[in-house]
Amino acid sequence: MSNRRACRGVAFVNIFQAYNVTQREIQAVFVESQNLIRFLPRARCMLPKCDRRNLPVTGSLAGEIRDGRHQMRLRVYFEGTDSGQIVHHAIFLRFMERGRTNCLRLLGMNQQELLKEARRDVPGFAFVVRSMSIDFLKPAILDDLLEVITVPEDVRGASIILLQECRRGDDLLVTARVRVVFISGGKAQRIPKALRLTMEGA
Repeated sequence: MSNRRACRGVAFVNIFQAYNVTQREIQAVFVESQNLIRFLPRARCMLPKCDRRNLPVTGSLAGEIRDGRHQMRLRVYFEGTDSGQIVHHAIFLRFMERGRTNCLRLLGMNQQELLKEARRDVPGFAFVVRSMSIDFLKPAILDDLLEVITVPEDVRGASIILLQECRRGDDLLVTARVRVVFISGGKAQRIPKALRLTMEGA
């Protein structure tokens, strides 16, 4: 045994002695730990084998854009439900906000890049939701797997109109039409060119 290991062993024993642990108890702990180490390889063999080829394939956390539609999947967790395990209506607004943000990200407009360019053109800007028309058609419940769909409908001078849906399989749960306005200094401003071209090409 090297000097370093010997010092560690002495320090280990001194710690137990400081807490009034006897030498016999130390030996018992050591024996149990050795038994556990020997058992682990056998326990691993006892576990059912997993065929990785049959594991479900998950996409990007940001979803994907297909045929001009941004699609993002998410799971309903307990934190977003009420006492009846039904999704609170305000939670759907969060889901749709994520959909809009990830739609822009996948279009190549990283939020930080957008901020940097927009500050050069229009200092003190912000994107705000000007209006939203929303219909709640069916409820979502705990553990549902939902899909949020976002489609750019129209890009105007200072605003973007987005159509959004929240689905559970073939069931349409919520639909929304959202108008987002680009403002600076409390007034509407023209949308930065890079974002406009990206949205128009979607």
